Amino acid sequence: MTVTRLVLEYDGRPFAGWAQQPGERSVEGELLSALRKLLRREISLEVAGRTDRGVHALGQVVSYDGPVPSLSSLNAVLPTEIAVTVAEEAPHRFSARYDAVSRSYRYRVWTRSSLSPFNAKSALWWPYRLDESVLHSCAAQLPGKHDFRAFTPSQTHHRHYRRHVMRAAWRRDAEILEFSIEADSFLRHMNRILIGTMLEAASGRRPADQMGDLLMGRPRSHAGRTVPPHGLCLTGVRY
Repeated sequence: MTVTRLVLEYDGRPFAGWAQQPGERSVEGELLSALRKLLRREISLEVAGRTDRGVHALGQVVSYDGPVPSLSSLNAVLPTEIAVTVAEEAPHRFSARYDAVSRSYRYRVWTRSSLSPFNAKSALWWPYRLDESVLHSCAAQLPGKHDFRAFTPSQTHHRHYRRHVMRAAWRRDAEILEFSIEADSFLRHMNRILIGTMLEAASGRRPADQMGDLLMGRPRSHAGRTVPPHGLCLTGVRY
């Protein structure tokens, strides 16, 4: 049986996330519909990162058992918010989900005092004072294996909260602050709560030295806000 590997980009704003949900538009649903139309067969998809509602992707990876579609034909039947950049045969028994070593995300923050109509769709507007040294200090504590219980909703399907972060860093590009992180996997809303907590600390709204304590499995109520999803993007998956 042929195993196919796809790499996708998508604008997450119109979708209720990756996964199919009754009565909701999803990335998975649109991709399945397009593939079934082209391949004329039922298939099931495995995905590297189950992105939430409104989260974007530049390097999402999907696999399925079945023939490789024509890249141009597949993109022709997909909605304009989704593009497949790679369609190729994968090694036997390849799994986009279980063979992944790590996933990488970035979050963009627009720091100008006035809103940007061009960045409003892909970056959080944060016109408040920021101590960037606090952001860097917080990010420097994330690499390693930690209990991220404080950074996921209390009502969750997760049973294990330890995750291994390989790298985490902030960088500035003019009026954009960008946070990048790579980990073996992520809890639901983990990135967005990490960002909210770091921004609050850098704005003087919570203790700047609290991050180390939060990484020891504290309750969700001890961490910061959950920032909106539109600034978050899955940038790549490593195998």
